[in-house]
Amino acid sequence: MGIVAVGTLLSCEGSEIETSKPRVLISSDIGGTDPDDFQSMIHLLMYADQVELEGLISSPFGEGSKKDILDIIGLYEQDYPQLLAHAPQLPSPNSLQAITKQGEKEAAPFKGYASATEGSEWIIQCAKKKSDQPLWVLVWGGIEDVAQALHDAPEIKEKIRVYWIGGPNKKWSINAYSYIAEHHPDLWMIEANATYRGWFMDEDSPLDVKGDAFHDNYIQGRGAMGKDFINYYKGEIKMGDTPSLAYLLNGNPDDPTGESWGGSFERIDRSSRNVFVDGSTLEDTVAAYGTIEWRFTGPELSVSEDSVLFELEVQNQIWPGFYLGDGIYGVKYSSKKPEKGSYKTSSAIAELDGLTGSYVSIDPWPGTPSPDDYPLRPNWYSDRKDPALFIKDQQGAKTISKHRKEFLLDWAERWKWLEK
Repeated sequence: MGIVAVGTLLSCEGSEIETSKPRVLISSDIGGTDPDDFQSMIHLLMYADQVELEGLISSPFGEGSKKDILDIIGLYEQDYPQLLAHAPQLPSPNSLQAITKQGEKEAAPFKGYASATEGSEWIIQCAKKKSDQPLWVLVWGGIEDVAQALHDAPEIKEKIRVYWIGGPNKKWSINAYSYIAEHHPDLWMIEANATYRGWFMDEDSPLDVKGDAFHDNYIQGRGAMGKDFINYYKGEIKMGDTPSLAYLLNGNPDDPTGESWGGSFERIDRSSRNVFVDGSTLEDTVAAYGTIEWRFTGPELSVSEDSVLFELEVQNQIWPGFYLGDGIYGVKYSSKKPEKGSYKTSSAIAELDGLTGSYVSIDPWPGTPSPDDYPLRPNWYSDRKDPALFIKDQQGAKTISKHRKEFLLDWAERWKWLEK
């Protein structure tokens, strides 16, 4: 694995951290709309001897909370004695509970940030910890807590590196994302909008590690965590967030363009954005994963900016529309894949009610340059554009899928530790 273990210091409350292992903080939407984070959390805890875990933040949209993280830690606690015999530097359940924090549960408003949370404050506290290593912030869901931390303490940019599983998460978190891209373009960022799908797309996968076979072959009946695993996708491997951790377990994390279990990426110098004033049509082509911003004209009102005064329905989902001031109303959206879409607005304001339009999003990201794009600095990386690295329409996915047998069989060895 190429990682040397030097002690386990999980708290961010002291004055200094000394470790040769990657310092890691996880922001997860566990318990929210997608159960794959439960699988990823189990995987994380089984590899927690390989990193310096400093934070586990619950940042879900929906019903999730930090209790969902604590529940998985409870299963880990049952398996801990057996695991510890093989990996004596695994953190204790109590130390993991102490670094579990509640983050933001609501999507950011149009401006991209709201107010501090326990999670965003913990990011700041850990980032400011004296260390000769950066803090790796691995984002498995919405990026609201990172945006809030950057807003409240922009100086932490020099201390953190972010690996974000974007795509669908970017769609839900588009306001927070666009705030970061516009105001913090010098952030060190891996934005994985599609590459991560190589972890679970089965094209060319060996039969014994296919998503529907791995559980039966290597997980079933092994410890409390193994018994629980069947509850998520009936045990079929998804774990779309795990590549962010795998990136640190294999390869050189200082070089996103190199080979690793978590994918290979290329620099991008802009984040695609298209602003449409008073609507768009099928003649309007945008980049998949890009920021689509619709602005509509309506009455000038004496209400606070970022008030939600209309809704936009697109792809059978509802997005809040905000008052931006001076009679301008806005809403942002990001497609999670190439698609042909249409929208319709609804509002008690007549000028904003029943507006319709369409758009087409295409790959590869970040698409054709637009004057609306967010310019980025040199440390922003994203999915490789080479068509040979696509799996179907998923850009860059083969940079992970090529390592599938290697990383899953490595995990299978750890599951053997839980055999009776």
